[in-house]
Amino acid sequence: MGYIDESLAPGEDVAARFDLHWTAKWRLIVFLLLAIPTFGIALLATLYEWIRLRSIEQGVTNRRVVRKTGIVSRETEELRLGSIETVELRQSAWGRLLGYGDVVLTGRGESAMTFTRLARPIDAKRAIESAHDTHADPARTPDAP
Repeated sequence: MGYIDESLAPGEDVAARFDLHWTAKWRLIVFLLLAIPTFGIALLATLYEWIRLRSIEQGVTNRRVVRKTGIVSRETEELRLGSIETVELRQSAWGRLLGYGDVVLTGRGESAMTFTRLARPIDAKRAIESAHDTHADPARTPDAP
């Protein structure tokens, strides 16, 4: 069970999880290629990078957006859906061709949150906006005029 599941409040559900694109794993691929013939430090670096990538959790619930990193220590960024002001999509030409991008959230005040190198960034943006529209303002429902 991951951090997002462990930190759910009563009545809170996970709406979507965001995966890293394979291009975010380039260091793992390089270390793996180096580790095959050498079996030395590159093997330890490969193992570390694999664990580091597996420890990243990103997603949206019906109340907040969450990004968690860290292997032994833990660093989390959380932004309540009600405090989100903008959801931006940033994709380079390579990102559009290969299907990755960054999603940047801006909240009230100076709060900001960035999801980098996401696979299917448009789906992630859509999931955040959908959760925001559905759950951030309880007085406003999709059926209301």
